[in-house]
Amino acid sequence: MKFILACFSILFSFTAFSQTDSLAQNRSDSNSVIIHKDPRLDLLVKKQIAINDITTREGRKTDKGFRLMIISTTKRDEAMAAKTKVYTFFPELKAYLWYQSPYFRLKAGNFKDRKDAENYQRRLNVYFPNGVFIMNDIIEVKPAKAEDDI
Repeated sequence: MKFILACFSILFSFTAFSQTDSLAQNRSDSNSVIIHKDPRLDLLVKKQIAINDITTREGRKTDKGFRLMIISTTKRDEAMAAKTKVYTFFPELKAYLWYQSPYFRLKAGNFKDRKDAENYQRRLNVYFPNGVFIMNDIIEVKPAKAEDDI
């Protein structure tokens, strides 16, 4: 009886092992995916990469220049009021509000030449009697217009 039971268990293990082997082969065949890609997609991706490269490069040009320090305060409301005043009386200037704990700092302008910054400094001193100071800074530079754009 033990002999017959041992034979059945050995026979059963061989059949189970062979079924597992065939299932693994079938599984690898059924898990494969065939992709049919349109070659025009590669062209579109390359074109979008070129467009992104051009727009980010031109949109982020920086250079050494000058900005005007309008206010440095610990009160956020004062800094926001100063920023509003700058935009109200000088809409052509871009204002930059930074928080560097515990101070709120408001800078304005993107001046390549110090003389331009000095002209605005005199005009801003009327609205900000505590003083407006010229600072060396990294400024945003607008890209030059090409002849094709005109």
